[in-house]
Amino acid sequence: MITYQEMYDLLRKEKYNEALQQLPKKFFSELALYISEKREMIGKETKTIFSDTINMTRKQLDNTIAIIREIITLREKKILNLALVSAKTGINKRDVENMLKHEKELFEIITKKIEQNQIQADKILTGEQNESKDLKNNLMIRFKEEVTKFLDLEGKEIGPFKQGDMANLSQEIAKILIDDHKAEEIYDKE
Repeated sequence: MITYQEMYDLLRKEKYNEALQQLPKKFFSELALYISEKREMIGKETKTIFSDTINMTRKQLDNTIAIIREIITLREKKILNLALVSAKTGINKRDVENMLKHEKELFEIITKKIEQNQIQADKILTGEQNESKDLKNNLMIRFKEEVTKFLDLEGKEIGPFKQGDMANLSQEIAKILIDDHKAEEIYDKE
């Protein structure tokens, strides 16, 4: 089982090393057991007269939670930096093998989003896509009734909208809403 000193050592290693540090294989399950035992001790000790022991155990539990939160934050920062480097260079850093399963998922999602953002920026910079031209293909509409969230043609979430809300949406989506009598087009008075 993991000890308080081991958690403190993990924090120190994570804090003072640039690379993601290897966590024990059953780190979170051992941590959950440790926290559960400390809480159980506090519950049992409240029935006794040893208030110093109770206070020390509570303090240790509070410190443990603070240490774990700091470890998680440090690791998330490192993952964000790794995702940025990976998206820019196309090379996965050496630290990927030290990531936990949920951290790898986070890394992959962030890397993919950064790559998509770079592709969009490159299209704008090379003139392949013009943001103002895209807006010309939109229609300004006003909602006649409440509309819940929905997905556009690219799978992006749109909404929700209340009656009277206005939105600048793609012509395809705007026409569907207008045809369903959920919205009306707002005409430019030029």
